[in-house]
Amino acid sequence: GTGEEKGIWMNSGDQAGSIMASLVWLLMTYSAVTVTLLTVTEGISPILGMIYTVLCCMALASHAKTSLTDPGSVPRAAVPQEEQRRESPSHSMCGQCQTFKPPMSHHCRICNRCVSRMDHHCPWMNNCVGAANLKHFILFLLYTWTCAAYSLTIFGWNYFFCADDDCTFHVLVIHLVRAMTFLCIGAFLFTSSMLMNVTYGLMTGIGTIDRLKKKATNTMSQSDEEPIALKDVFGIAGYHTWLLPIDPVFEDYDRVMGFSTPQRLVREQQFMEQVAENGQGGR
Repeated sequence: GTGEEKGIWMNSGDQAGSIMASLVWLLMTYSAVTVTLLTVTEGISPILGMIYTVLCCMALASHAKTSLTDPGSVPRAAVPQEEQRRESPSHSMCGQCQTFKPPMSHHCRICNRCVSRMDHHCPWMNNCVGAANLKHFILFLLYTWTCAAYSLTIFGWNYFFCADDDCTFHVLVIHLVRAMTFLCIGAFLFTSSMLMNVTYGLMTGIGTIDRLKKKATNTMSQSDEEPIALKDVFGIAGYHTWLLPIDPVFEDYDRVMGFSTPQRLVREQQFMEQVAENGQGGR
């Protein structure tokens, strides 16, 4: 479930989302089986088939992480950060959750939770895309785009540039390849569009929901959001972890999420007081 008391995050209340997320696995598995059959029937090199299978596995792992990772839900105990408390005496509250509503967060009626830096609710993921799982969502798009481009390159080379008998696919596999070609074209166009959308959001600091609201009210020119740093998406654990579907380690978790908790807030206040004392002592 998506409740705060649930141990594992899984949106099981949206049947349509569950079907669409399962369909992603079905189609990716179909493509992997097709490429494997091409390899077995010597239609393509085993190395090419192995590379595609690895890319497909990475895409499915990223999909699983996006679907089963808490996107950044705001807990009931959430409170403004110390810096937010100093800048403004009043703060937004969610009417449904009855909790503090961090900046750029939105309430998802499907997940029934407020999500920090929520971009949108993706039915293909059966989950929201927010601050905590944006990395996994981007990786899924990247690996799926790469799978589609890779397959279309292999099929295109075989069809247009290779005239040898060795390039002829087995008669039992050629129909699977034709269906997969249309599937790859659709996946390539869709993921290209989504990658451009995500890139625009990172560069402007405006998520999909906020961008649609600003366009509806014609206030895009009045936006003062700052670009989202890559370390606030992929973490600071090292560049070698950026392409792996593992949870990012944030430099300042509270700042990325936009909220704190009473326990973390006390520690933050004590730290800031200690820094102030050290500064006065140094003088």
